[in-house]
Amino acid sequence: MSKDSIGDFLTIIRNAIMASKPIAIAPHSRMRSEIASILQLEGFINGVQIKEIDNKKFISIDLRYVDGESVIHEIKRVSRPGRRSYARMHELKPVIGGLGISILTTNKGLMTNKRAKDVTVGGEVLCTVW
Repeated sequence: MSKDSIGDFLTIIRNAIMASKPIAIAPHSRMRSEIASILQLEGFINGVQIKEIDNKKFISIDLRYVDGESVIHEIKRVSRPGRRSYARMHELKPVIGGLGISILTTNKGLMTNKRAKDVTVGGEVLCTVW
């Protein structure tokens, strides 16, 4: 049985949004930290902090709400451990007409679908957010 740490991370964020929590806390990893920083750069969350509690690192994500409604309407895992999803640069489609983003892992690091088109690279599509 394999464990999907990225899927678990997205579920932690999704559950915190459904419960209208101001902060989501997840175990730290470099991939999770980079995904959270992309979400912050794109304006889906307010901030990210790395905290250490009992010699264990955690990521604290300050969720963003506008008029009581979450900015993140849907956060969905695309590529799974059992079925990987890869896309070339010209195969990357806009999410909800350009309102959302896809997060990809490429040979040049994690980036959004918009930046991947600018850099002209493709990669594994991890998740979509809108």
